[in-house]
Amino acid sequence: MGKDRISELHDALLLEILSLLPTKTVIATSVLSKRWRSLWKMVPKLEFEFDNQRFAHNVGRSLLLHKAPVLESLHVTGVCDGVDVGLWAGIAFARNVREFVLQLWFPFTNSVRFPSSLFCCDTLETLKLKNAYIQIYVPCRVSMKSLRTLHLESVTYKDDESICNLLSGCPNLEDLVVHRGYPNKVVNFVIVVPSLKRLLIKDCTNGRNGGYVINAPCLKYLQIESLKGYDEFCLIENAPELVEANIRNVSKIVKENILGSLKSAKRLSLALSPLEIKCPSGAIFYQLVCLEMYTHKAEWWNLLTFMLDSSPKLQVLKLIDQQKGEFDKEFKDAGKWNQPKYVPECFLSHLEIFAWTRYDWRREEENEVATYILRNARLLKKATFSTIPTESKEKHMLKEMNGVVKASNSCHLVFE
Repeated sequence: MGKDRISELHDALLLEILSLLPTKTVIATSVLSKRWRSLWKMVPKLEFEFDNQRFAHNVGRSLLLHKAPVLESLHVTGVCDGVDVGLWAGIAFARNVREFVLQLWFPFTNSVRFPSSLFCCDTLETLKLKNAYIQIYVPCRVSMKSLRTLHLESVTYKDDESICNLLSGCPNLEDLVVHRGYPNKVVNFVIVVPSLKRLLIKDCTNGRNGGYVINAPCLKYLQIESLKGYDEFCLIENAPELVEANIRNVSKIVKENILGSLKSAKRLSLALSPLEIKCPSGAIFYQLVCLEMYTHKAEWWNLLTFMLDSSPKLQVLKLIDQQKGEFDKEFKDAGKWNQPKYVPECFLSHLEIFAWTRYDWRREEENEVATYILRNARLLKKATFSTIPTESKEKHMLKEMNGVVKASNSCHLVFE
């Protein structure tokens, strides 16, 4: 009954077990017996998390003692200084690290430059850097042939060339996340990555000069959020394979044609105001089958009219009010919805599903839009309205919607 059977397991199986445990626990197993004394040094996955700078040196010490020929992943979250960053990265890259994640806080405000020499690692597959004081400085082209996932969240950049040199050295990059904040030294953020499939941009800098250029012919998924105030451009030059795009809170960009760049998308999610973004004339979204729009933006209904007219094959339409309060809109009485002169082609031949989340029957424009869709969508199979649950509201909605003459006899109304 007292026999230690787990220690008799093969090293490979024990390392698999240890890889599932917190690194602090893994290192603690070294005191169990001679059998376990050095076993932790071969664990291929390490994760350190601490909230005090005095513990940072333990990470470096543990890495120096680590002996695994290949380090599958290294995650470090905590408070440190620039010397620690260089040490950890150097050891990890020397051990052929495949996944490297740094989420750091520094006890001072001066930026810490991530060693550019460490951007030459052909084994690295995933790199995630998260901190406003980590500076990316890449004076020449790098070599990261295996890198497929790159997340640059709230880091800073030395200059425009650092971005170009970094991305041009990642010929197999598929997933790129860029969160930008202050300080902002980059004018033209150019993303030219032929292999890129997924791109997420969140920009909280409030723009100025310059903008973004995106050239990614294999791009499948695109999300752009909080892009505002760039005097020059936001250009999506080449994305013929785009399947899904999510565009939120983009405004005040002078030479922009974001919507016109998304014509190949099959699914679109838009949280935009037509007062703050240009609707391209003549653009047709031939591939679009699912459209999701947010109804808390000023004159959202005019953007809806444009998208319906431009999407002849639309099958699913979803309207969402993301605000929590019943009347908590970004507008009150900004304009009035005008019923289109012609029924959109998608209403006559394709639209089957219509859903409205947080529908407010007390707002005139929402009543008019809902009624118009029910009266003109000939192939509609299901229309779902959800709102804040009150008995009086539900009864009123039932009475209002059931009284609408519907174009589709097979339409099933659902109230949630």
